[in-house]
Amino acid sequence: MNNYRKFVLMVFLIELATLVGYHLIADRALHSEADRTYRVDITRAAEEMKQGVPAQDIDLGKYNTITDIRVFDAGEVCSEDYMVEEVNGTLYRFCYHTNRYVPYRKLMKQMDLLLVLWLLFTGILLWYIGRKVIRPFQHMNALVTELAKGNLSVPLKEDKSRFFGRFLWGIDMLRETLEQNRERELELLKKNKTLLLSISHDIKTPLSAIDLYTRALSENMYDSKAIAGIEKNVREIKKYVDEIVAASREDFLHLEVQCKEFYLREMMKTIILYYKEKMMLNHTEFVVDEAEDCLLYGDLDRAVEVLQNVCENALKYGDGKQIHISFDEEEECKLITVQNSGCSLKEEEFTYIFDSFYRGSNSDRTKGSGLGLYICKSILHKMDGEIFAREKNGMFVITIVLKKK
Repeated sequence: MNNYRKFVLMVFLIELATLVGYHLIADRALHSEADRTYRVDITRAAEEMKQGVPAQDIDLGKYNTITDIRVFDAGEVCSEDYMVEEVNGTLYRFCYHTNRYVPYRKLMKQMDLLLVLWLLFTGILLWYIGRKVIRPFQHMNALVTELAKGNLSVPLKEDKSRFFGRFLWGIDMLRETLEQNRERELELLKKNKTLLLSISHDIKTPLSAIDLYTRALSENMYDSKAIAGIEKNVREIKKYVDEIVAASREDFLHLEVQCKEFYLREMMKTIILYYKEKMMLNHTEFVVDEAEDCLLYGDLDRAVEVLQNVCENALKYGDGKQIHISFDEEEECKLITVQNSGCSLKEEEFTYIFDSFYRGSNSDRTKGSGLGLYICKSILHKMDGEIFAREKNGMFVITIVLKKK
């Protein structure tokens, strides 16, 4: 938007310079033309007088600018514009006027008025374009950026723009489709992971029995080479099973984090800008305490994503009455605490809420994948941070720990 304002200012200055330049050039041209015309007329009349024609016999009708010709008297007061010329040894006063250029001056004023009106029209047009085209497009840029980051929970604000109505509707449909696809994909990953863990567990049972058999065989007089081969195979199968189990426990979400310095104010500005209006629409009291700005270590976009996930959980699983964000400091860390009213989670469940695909007993009527807090914890660990949850006086309390720089 700032670039557009600069463009509008540049257009305004160019048009203003054009208006002033036109006025100066036209005015100079009129003065130059008038000056040249009356001087030519006076020169022609003087030449005629030099040829013997008396001043009183000069036909002034032939000259557009000369009004009178008479002998010059230095003491005579003359209210007209005049020039003094010497003709045959006598000084004559040539009176003149430039009234014939009055219509051109009126035309110039009319042109000035038209240019001013054009300047106003251009200003109104650029203002309309900025409000109806540029500003909605800036909002769309923010939405597309959030979609590119994978933040599909950002709803599209209703906009009655006649230029982007269908486009905005299409973008919102795309967002919903991507969100549904991601939910289906996460559900499939959950099933695959459960199946993999189940198979791994089932394989371990017969392997344990085989291991016992090989130990029994090793105590008898059987071929030692056969026994050694069985033991080798058992160890190999165990190794494969351990690899499967380890792979199933690895992070299946590709969460890239680029750690660098950022200010707490930048993160909170984004959160407040988005959730202030959303909380008003939900009739939820949204309180954010004042915090002293400080430099934090981590990924700004990912930190915003973590706080967004926590706020979304507070909206989904709380009673919608109040969400309160407060700040504290501990050693070299900044603590951001989000608490919402209406905590219905059992005390024994707090141990598992950060596990992948885990959903608490309060999630029966709420859609979700059970990955929100798991993703938050994974991101914060990559930023040398931490996250904790507890219940306090009927409030669900999440504390985000970020490292100070």
